[in-house]
Amino acid sequence: MSHIDLNNPPPNHTFSVSVDRQETDAERNVRLFKDLALFVVALGFVVLIVWLCYTTLVASTTSAEEKKWAMSILSAATGGIIGYLLRK
Repeated sequence: MSHIDLNNPPPNHTFSVSVDRQETDAERNVRLFKDLALFVVALGFVVLIVWLCYTTLVASTTSAEEKKWAMSILSAATGGIIGYLLRK
């Protein structure tokens, strides 16, 4: 095992030191709950937008322009979901 003199680092090298506090179980549970709640709310908004677009597409009283916008939004949502699932 080699020893490095921190007062005189080798040429073209730098070093950094950090001290991190360990997360407790209670803090971890709160963080996970917040992450899950945010995910559920975001998923709810996406489902709501997709449902509104779908009802716009199948309604007989909507204009062609409204159906065009609804189809664009549905295409973007579908692409986003597929990209999220494939992680690319």
